[in-house]
Amino acid sequence: MTGHLPEANISLIGRGIGDARQRKTFFMTVQIVHPEGWSPPIGYSNGIAVATGQFVFIAGQVGWDSQQRFHSEDLAPQFEQALRNVLDILVTAGGEPSHVCRLTAYCTDKPAYLAARTELGKIWRRLMGKHYPVMTMVFVSDLLDHPAKIELEATAVIPAR
Repeated sequence: MTGHLPEANISLIGRGIGDARQRKTFFMTVQIVHPEGWSPPIGYSNGIAVATGQFVFIAGQVGWDSQQRFHSEDLAPQFEQALRNVLDILVTAGGEPSHVCRLTAYCTDKPAYLAARTELGKIWRRLMGKHYPVMTMVFVSDLLDHPAKIELEATAVIPAR
C-alpha cells in the first residue's frame, strides 16, 4: 500500500476501566494508513489495517447508565458515559480501549459539541489515552432515546492470542 506507515508491533497495556479490570498485554500488528502527501489528521486516523483478530461490533451507546437512566442533559457528561458504555462492552468481550478501530458519533447539537471540544478531549485522553481510531462525526436532528445528545458506535479488533 503506497503511503501507509510501516507495520508495527504495538504493546497494548490495559489502563483499567473500573476496579474489575485486570492488566493485560497483547501484541497486535496494525498499519496506520495515511496516503502520502495528505495533511495529518487531528484526533483520529484516516485508516487502520489489522491482519487478524476477533471483531467486536458495538451498537450505538448513549449517555445513560447500566439501568438506562440519564444523569445529565449536557453533552460532555453524556459523551463520557456513552464512551464508558462502549468500553464496558468491549472489556466484557475481552478487549481494551486500544482495540477500538472505528468509532462513529451521532450528535444532535453541533454548537454544544464545538463548545465542549476541549472537555471532550480531556475525557477522551482519560479513557482512551493517545489512541485515535478511524472516526466519523455525524450531526443529526434527533436520537431515539430522549434526552440523548450523542450516540457512539464502535468496531474493535481483539488480537489473536
